[in-house]
Amino acid sequence: MVRALRHRNFALFFSGQIISLIGTWLSLLATSWLVYRLTRDEGHAALMLGVVNFTAQIPIFLLAPLAGVWLDRWNRHRVLLATQTLSMVQSFAMAALVLTEHISLWQILTLSIFQGIVNALDIPTRQSFLVEMIDNPADLSNAIALNSSMVQSARLVGPAVAGFLIYEFGEGLCFFIDGCSFLTVLGALLAMRIKPRERTSRHMPVTAALREGLVYAFGFAPIRALLVIVATVSLMAMSQSVLMPVYANQILGGEERTLGILLGSAGLGALLGSLYLASRASVLGLGRVVVTGSVGLGLAMIILSQSSSLVLSIPALLVAGASLLVQAAACNTLLQTIVDDDKRGRVMSLFAMAFMGMAPFGSLLAGSVANEIGIRWTLAMAGSVCIIAGTAFATHLRSIRPLIRPIYIAKGILPAVVADPPAATDLPASELAALREAGAIDGARLRDS
Repeated sequence: MVRALRHRNFALFFSGQIISLIGTWLSLLATSWLVYRLTRDEGHAALMLGVVNFTAQIPIFLLAPLAGVWLDRWNRHRVLLATQTLSMVQSFAMAALVLTEHISLWQILTLSIFQGIVNALDIPTRQSFLVEMIDNPADLSNAIALNSSMVQSARLVGPAVAGFLIYEFGEGLCFFIDGCSFLTVLGALLAMRIKPRERTSRHMPVTAALREGLVYAFGFAPIRALLVIVATVSLMAMSQSVLMPVYANQILGGEERTLGILLGSAGLGALLGSLYLASRASVLGLGRVVVTGSVGLGLAMIILSQSSSLVLSIPALLVAGASLLVQAAACNTLLQTIVDDDKRGRVMSLFAMAFMGMAPFGSLLAGSVANEIGIRWTLAMAGSVCIIAGTAFATHLRSIRPLIRPIYIAKGILPAVVADPPAATDLPASELAALREAGAIDGARLRDS
């Protein structure tokens, strides 16, 4: 489950980033509660939560495609050093404004836009940089799963700690701790020894490179299908995230600590989901995981919409957190596995655009719809769309598998059973099912053998 930690650079990244990510979750929860505290007396807290999340994430949608072009040309290690430093500055600025009691909604919006611009470059850089930290490509899928488990471990710890800190000391301390946490990841990045990538002496114009990346991604059915389902589920899943402060207060009658428990439950579910992915031996069978995650998330959101007690909401969020994580991480792993190396930055920027870039529209949509029809109906409708998206993806799996199969064979992912189907009879049933899904085995020929 932790074989990717054998690689020195990834181990450094893992140890530094996990501390920084806990700080990030402190900051995210503190921002949500701060906006809610400043606007709840005016009667439009849900809408303003949606607006703030929109401003923080819309730069990812707008700038990520261009960022991908640059990432295929720039030194990704140096880019990460710059983006992490700028994120640290933003957190200290928020801390100073809150602790001196000079914070206002327009300042939150301004700093949220700034952080969104930084994230538009930082998120696809981190995704693309994973390949450079892993010396053995066979460990890439495990590194992606461990990276997800790191994010979700922080998601589990961060909200719970943030709820306590906000209740006892206020939001300012959360922002200050977040700023200090970036020092760990900066230290880890500086300690790495990165092999220089081969660079092309001449590059095509930015617009032509952007067009090439878009044609490549959306012209290849597996990549297109993965990006579409990630974008759809992300758009709908944001209603769960952005409405949690209002849900905790108005539906469950709780305050800061209730919100911390709810988000911590989703984080625990996501952590369990990431550990499941890390325990997998290969990428075979991830298509079914994408379907199961999408449908499971939808069902959990529908249950959450009907809940009026913490006892029911906690397990619903456990399932929702696990489902969302395995769906997104499985799509990420499949994309990283099948994409051409010279287009990795552009494709992963499109993934960031689909996963994080659709979130602002989901935040704005969730806040607006909840203001009109209420939180319960908003969650139920979003869950229904996730179920439909998962079902639609399942119907496309049969046509996608033959297109992925040659890539898996070229990269040595499919075993020798491809060339000798009768040998498959010695494999476990779970492995046979995964090979059939990948298109490596013809079911009729296997039965005949």
